[in-house]
Amino acid sequence: MEKKQTISTKKLVLTALLAALTVVGSALRITLPLEVAGTTSFHLGNIMCALSGILLGPWLGGLAAGLGSAIYDMTTPLYISECWITFLTKACYGLAAGFVIRSGKQPWSYVKAAVATLAGAVAYAALYLAKSYFYSGLLIKGLTPEAAGLLVIGKLPATVFNAVVAIIFAPILAVAIRKALEKNHLFLFTGSAKTEPVKESTSAQETLPEPAADAEEPKAEETGSNE
Repeated sequence: MEKKQTISTKKLVLTALLAALTVVGSALRITLPLEVAGTTSFHLGNIMCALSGILLGPWLGGLAAGLGSAIYDMTTPLYISECWITFLTKACYGLAAGFVIRSGKQPWSYVKAAVATLAGAVAYAALYLAKSYFYSGLLIKGLTPEAAGLLVIGKLPATVFNAVVAIIFAPILAVAIRKALEKNHLFLFTGSAKTEPVKESTSAQETLPEPAADAEEPKAEETGSNE
């Protein structure tokens, strides 16, 4: 029980850390006005959204991506009214990346992390552009369908740029962070749900022979079990 609690605490701490890094990445941006209406932004937040899903899996990764992005929106008057939408769309970024990294029987690799980032980028881009057309364009700003379409076209360059940057850098960072964690014997998700318990069970088996050497001291064993 103590071991499971320790692992879950580490995952929660990493979730909070990645959420904070998502806030920082989202703040590192260049915002440009659009001719039709609204703005478009080039930023680094999507790198952290993809990294969250790759390292933490779909659920905690989606939480870190959505929460960090929504917190940034809440600190900016320009985006605060849409922070709840940002939470949902950016959470899907982490969800998609996390599901891909955990799917299949292939071992964790740079290529799989890149594919996971691509899946997250495509899922988020589709949701974001749909939100820009239907919600921001037609509903909130009251634009005509043609003008809302121009709004989406105006947002395409930044959307593609943010996706490409994430696809390039998120897998590289994931590989580096994963190696650092493994050197310190910290294992999160291995890329396959079936392979992670093997590492835990083998480590448990390695600790079993130690009590066997003290089999001649039954009193010490009884006091340990009573405690």
